Amino acid sequence: MSEHNARTRRRGEELINAIHTAVLEEVAEVGVARLTMDGIGKRAATPRTTLYRRWSDPIEVLLDALYHLHPVEEPTPGADDLRGDLVRALRLMVDWALSPAGRAVASILTDPKGSPRVSQALFEQVFANRGGTFTSTVLRHYAERGHFPAELLTPVVADIGEALVTKRLIDTGTPPNDADLEAIVDQAILPAIGLGPRPAS
Repeated sequence: MSEHNARTRRRGEELINAIHTAVLEEVAEVGVARLTMDGIGKRAATPRTTLYRRWSDPIEVLLDALYHLHPVEEPTPGADDLRGDLVRALRLMVDWALSPAGRAVASILTDPKGSPRVSQALFEQVFANRGGTFTSTVLRHYAERGHFPAELLTPVVADIGEALVTKRLIDTGTPPNDADLEAIVDQAILPAIGLGPRPAS
């Protein structure tokens, strides 16, 4: 099949997925500051005019890809396994951090030439709209059902798990294992909301 036919036959979700994959690969290679519609289009084997029909600039393409590829925790419907749900939420974060989308986010947040506008848009248009930090959906779910006082769910508490996972990734360059995630939940998150023993000082 010719490249031209490949282009013309892709439609709808298949085309969008190809473009999303292309923009993540492109930003990983060239960084945010050098991201262009031309580069995305060439990598996706898609005319630049096709991109402009849906997005106004390459940053919009990137943010759209990150939004659609950002996982959201799904707490146990019966709200009867807070510890397990928190561990699963952190495992979801680890899997995401190692994915193309997670690596693209790391590029945005660590690119010295990146625009603060892009970082702000990332938090406002992706993270906030997809539930915030990786444990906040779980914690809100359980707080709303009376498992712990809602006033204990402060922004700091909501960030504890994500911050410790990120620190582990930065410090060691390796993803935390299940035992590490369980320790974060048992020694940091649960004590912060008044559940479980606090770690020995």
